[in-house]
Amino acid sequence: MHSPLVIKQRIQSEYYAFVLRGQGAMLAPTARIIGKPIVQIEQMSKLVIGARVRLISDSRRTALGVNHPVVLRTLSPTAQLIISDDVGISGGSICAAHRVEIGAGTMLGANVTIADTDFHPVDHEWRRYQPTPPSDPKDMVLIGRNVFIGTGAVILKGTVLHDHCVVGAGSIVKGEFEAGTVLAGNPARAVRKLNLAPTG
Repeated sequence: MHSPLVIKQRIQSEYYAFVLRGQGAMLAPTARIIGKPIVQIEQMSKLVIGARVRLISDSRRTALGVNHPVVLRTLSPTAQLIISDDVGISGGSICAAHRVEIGAGTMLGANVTIADTDFHPVDHEWRRYQPTPPSDPKDMVLIGRNVFIGTGAVILKGTVLHDHCVVGAGSIVKGEFEAGTVLAGNPARAVRKLNLAPTG
């Protein structure tokens, strides 16, 4: 027998999932949405949320709490934001102008930011009036399987984190990192490699 609180949370999750599907998201039936997220999907773009994904926008449901609800945005008609099976996101912000892909089993600590765009031109002229420069495939963000990204980390455009990488809290990440790399700092650097050999 489930408690009234559990039943209420399940009903809310199903309602938020219904709203997301109405906006055009492809959402697996077993995904759970805890607290109301902020979602914007450009027409013709793609937002995919896989099986058993957890999107947590309620500070009562995660140890560190969250600074804001989960934010998921596609910023152009060709954008793709792919969140694979068994991913956990707590209060994160993920914006895709071209493609952001998060591999299965990856965990995002509280308040992680991921974006494949600078949002505004770097050059000062007309910066205010030209938000979101045209997307470029080389700017996509690809995060592998079973990656762990610590709280407050920022993943910038053009970043590739291969399987099993670990990103330290508060790190600013740009570049490509081999599987099993532990990285930290600003800018983030590799600090060690995990032993990925099978045990037993």
